[in-house]
Amino acid sequence: MNIHPVSATTDSDLLCEAFRSFDDAAATLQQSYLTMTSRLEQLDVELADRNEALDRNLRANEELREHLTAIVESLSTGLLVMDTEGTITRCNHSGEQLLGLPREQIIGSSLSACLKEAQLDGDAYPLTTQQGAAVALSQHALQTSEGRHAGSLALIQDVTAVRELEDRLQRRNRLAAMGEMVGRIAHEIRNPLGSIELFASMLRRDLKGVPALRGYAEHISSSVHMMNRLLTNLLLYTKPDCSHGEWHETEALMLDALTLAAHAVANTRIDIRLEVNPAASRIWCDAGQMKQVLLNLILNSIHAMPGSGTLTLSAALTEELAPRGPALRLSVSDTGVGIAAALRSRIFDPFFTTRDEGTGLGLAIVHAIIEAHRGRIDVESVEGRGTTLTIVLPHHREVDRVETPESSDPDRADGAGVPAMIDERHFVEEETSA
Repeated sequence: MNIHPVSATTDSDLLCEAFRSFDDAAATLQQSYLTMTSRLEQLDVELADRNEALDRNLRANEELREHLTAIVESLSTGLLVMDTEGTITRCNHSGEQLLGLPREQIIGSSLSACLKEAQLDGDAYPLTTQQGAAVALSQHALQTSEGRHAGSLALIQDVTAVRELEDRLQRRNRLAAMGEMVGRIAHEIRNPLGSIELFASMLRRDLKGVPALRGYAEHISSSVHMMNRLLTNLLLYTKPDCSHGEWHETEALMLDALTLAAHAVANTRIDIRLEVNPAASRIWCDAGQMKQVLLNLILNSIHAMPGSGTLTLSAALTEELAPRGPALRLSVSDTGVGIAAALRSRIFDPFFTTRDEGTGLGLAIVHAIIEAHRGRIDVESVEGRGTTLTIVLPHHREVDRVETPESSDPDRADGAGVPAMIDERHFVEEETSA
């Protein structure tokens, strides 16, 4: 047998070289695997970070959406969103309330159809809802960030409070102008009354022995006294003297006013209620003037309830703030015939009355006294159900120090010698609240 050592060596070297190549390839694969594993782990971390960031964004977007929804739903202004076809796609809670329609009926309808259903398709300003609120309607176009048309937005704003402020300002200006005119007329008329009363008293003295003629002089004097009472009312309206402000018991003032009104309550079946909150047990005011205010309002309520009804006098602190503190709310309510809507803006005008025997000064004087106390008076009434007149006064001494314009007015008419023949009932104008 022949042995070839060279061939055996060559095969062994080739085999070793093959194993080395395999080992190198395995090492390369192992390194590639490790690299891939590391990259996969890195990708997993990046993916987890991106997923976490996406979750945060989603949560932030959801919170923002909920926040914006809460803002939209909390708006006192009604908001309606329409698409490019004019179909309402969104409505907030105030929109439902002001339209008086359920959201299910609003969504998917057109704006014109909803306004017609809610009876807000008129041309008057402001519009009046079925609930009695005054509203203003405006419409605006919606555009995307690129400027493309994206629908429209309708806003329904409750302007009841603004309307009341406008009415109150107009009333104040109107009454101020009328008060100045009335004051001048009263001043000019009251001066010669002194002379008439003087000569009438001289005639009574000189005609003691002639009873028939003396009676004429007494009639003149009586008429002068009546005119003086009317002029005193006019001067009280134009320049109420509220200079004696002090702390008083609220319930005591109400009871005093009710006592003065006892003659009107007699022979009626009117139930009288007093509701004084302990926090409002005291009031800073001119007692005499505030008593007259309450008496006027009580008499109005009594006349509005012929025969029977419920008269409620209440006092409480209100959350509404005066310029420097809380406010006191005094209310006189009745269950009478109410005030016609067309008359409510005129009830504080001088000489406006619905009673044949009235002169129309009662509520005008009430308004002037409350204004002098730096307060206001509001009226709420429903025909056939009753009326509530509410007085809102500052409830702190510093602001309520009542200034008296008469103290610095040299032109004030003091009667030119005619005595102020008047008691607490004489200058009460029994105005009706109907």
